[in-house]
Amino acid sequence: MADTQAREARATQRSARQSPYKMRLVIDEIRGKSVNEALAYLQFSKKHAAKQIEKVLRSAVANAENAARTGSGSIDVDELYVKHAVVNEGPKLKRFTPAAMGRATPIQKRTSHVEIVVAEREGR
Repeated sequence: MADTQAREARATQRSARQSPYKMRLVIDEIRGKSVNEALAYLQFSKKHAAKQIEKVLRSAVANAENAARTGSGSIDVDELYVKHAVVNEGPKLKRFTPAAMGRATPIQKRTSHVEIVVAEREGR
C-alpha cells in the first residue's frame, strides 16, 4: 500500500528579495516538468529569479532523497517531477525616497515566498 501512493517532498524559501511578478514568470515555465528538465531550464535562464528557484528545487530534491534514505526506501531522482510550484507575496519592505518640495515618496520593495513540491511519477 505504501508503494502505490506517490512520495513527495517540499522545500520553501521565505522572503526572497524579488517581486512575486518576476518570480512567477520563471516558475510558470517549470511547473509540471521533470526535475531534470526544470533544472536545465533554470540553469540557462538569464533571469535572476531562476537562480533563487533553482536553489529551492535542488533543496526539494535533496529532501526527497533524505526522506527515502531515512525511511529505508529508495527513490529514483530521474522519476521526480515538479508537482506543485507557487510564488506567494511576502512582507513588503517600506522605504522612502526624497521628492520635490521637501516631500517624501514611499517605495515598496516586494519580497516573495517560493514553495516547490516534487513527487515521483506513478505507473511508468
